[in-house]
Amino acid sequence: MATPFDYSNLSDRPRGPGLSALSALVPGVRAVQEQVGPYAAAWAEHNRAVLEGAGPVWVALGDSMTQGIGASAPGRGWVGQLSMRLRERGWEHRLVNLGVNGARVDDVCDRQLPALDALSARTGPVALVTVVIGSNDVVVPRHRRGVVTRFASMLDRLPHGAVVANLPNPHREARAIDDLLRERDEAGSLVLADMRREGPRSWRGRLSSDLFHPNDRGYAEMATVLERAVERSRIV
Repeated sequence: MATPFDYSNLSDRPRGPGLSALSALVPGVRAVQEQVGPYAAAWAEHNRAVLEGAGPVWVALGDSMTQGIGASAPGRGWVGQLSMRLRERGWEHRLVNLGVNGARVDDVCDRQLPALDALSARTGPVALVTVVIGSNDVVVPRHRRGVVTRFASMLDRLPHGAVVANLPNPHREARAIDDLLRERDEAGSLVLADMRREGPRSWRGRLSSDLFHPNDRGYAEMATVLERAVERSRIV
C-alpha cells in the first residue's frame, strides 16, 4: 500500500510586515489573505484524494495564482478552470497542485521540484507539468537580483516539454526571463505559455478585492493562455 503523499501547500515563511499591515487596514486585502489557509488545506486534501486513483497526472507548480488565491473558490483559479476544460475535451487526468502562496523561484527549486520527483517515483512519468512562478521575485527589488539565473536553473530541472508561463511585468528581469523562455521554446525543451502577448491587455474588472490577484474572470483568461500552450504540447 502506498504511503500518503505528505506535502503542505502552506509556505514555511511568515507573512511579511507590509502585507500584515495592509491586511489590517484594507478590508479587500484582508479578505483575500483569509483565503490562504483554507485554499492550501483544500488543495492538500484534493492531492491526497486524487493520488488514490489512477490515470495520467498533471502537476501544477507555482505560487498563489496556481492556488487560485483571489478566486471565489480554489477550483475557480486558472488551474481549476483549465482542468475542467481539459476534462470536457476528453483528457481525464489526476491534477496535483503543488502551488504555495508567496512562493518564489527558489521555493519551486527547494520544495516543489523535490515533491514532483517523489510523485514521479510513485506514479511513473508525469504527463503534464505546468509552471507559473516569478511574480513574487520581480516585484521586490532584493529578490529581483539574480532571479534570471535562478529561473534558468529551475528550467534545467524541469521535465522535457513542461509548460512554463512568462511574466507580464515591465521589469527588465521579466523581459530577460521572457527571452530565456522563448529560446528554450524554440529549442523544443519546453512550451511557452505566453502571458505577455496573449494575456489580458487590461486587468480592469479582472482583479480580486486586493487589486493584485486575479478574480474568476482574470483566471479564466489565464486559463485560456495556458490551454493554448497545452494544445501545443500535444497532451490533448
